[in-house]
Amino acid sequence: MNDEERHSGPAASSTGVGEWHDWLASPPGRYALAWQQAHFDAAVSDLFGFHALQLGAPGVDALRDNRMPHRMHACRPEDLVEGFAPELLIEHFEELPIASESLDLVVLPHVLEFAADPHQVLREVDRVLRPEGRVIVSGFNPVSLWGMRQWWTRSISAEAFVPRDGQFIALPRLRDWFKLLSFEFHRGRYGCYRPPCRTQKWLDRTRFMEGAGDRWWPICGAVYVVSAIKRVRAMRLVGPVRRAPLARRAAPVAIAASRGVARLPARRESTDQRYM
Repeated sequence: MNDEERHSGPAASSTGVGEWHDWLASPPGRYALAWQQAHFDAAVSDLFGFHALQLGAPGVDALRDNRMPHRMHACRPEDLVEGFAPELLIEHFEELPIASESLDLVVLPHVLEFAADPHQVLREVDRVLRPEGRVIVSGFNPVSLWGMRQWWTRSISAEAFVPRDGQFIALPRLRDWFKLLSFEFHRGRYGCYRPPCRTQKWLDRTRFMEGAGDRWWPICGAVYVVSAIKRVRAMRLVGPVRRAPLARRAAPVAIAASRGVARLPARRESTDQRYM
């Protein structure tokens, strides 16, 4: 059995999920979740419809400020934590047991980074969303201080800052996936510019970098939240084709001359008259 098969087994999966939950409870995890919670609240507050779904991430309630009448939270069995009771348990997010074009909003907080096939997850979201439905995605930005530390610790086999099972997906790559499907990129936001510190003390000391980063290096935030709209090109019915009738030419009218009137020949001037 190779390394890939070993890491894809149930034990490895549960171990990675446990590390992820432990990281979310750490100071940098709480810092990242607090920033995302604030921006999820702002992003979903003005979205209307009937059915909304959040996948994964029991540590954040992305739909708490949404006003849709039916809001569901779905997660995998290994994502269950004490005190959290989701409405739906799904074994794999790559295969959603939901009817096509039945949802108005789907939120994916850090789902694509831990999915075996993130593009297939987006295809399923595209299938279950209605036309003009919204998808909101959050993830870690590899072009950031956190991404640099994650890459460095992976290279030297040291303890990773974020659990190793997570694969950072750059925002340009995510936008390309949106274009391949029927999504139109709507808006996005970077945040969490403080350095990757493990203690709350150093996170508080570097608080000034939040405002400086938003002004001087806005694309280098550690976390991003983006939204996209599902566009479906509909057929335009123009009705039956009606050909305009060709303009008819007026038929020549024959005028009969009176019997007693003879047609006079055209007057011609003789050569002698012209030169008189």
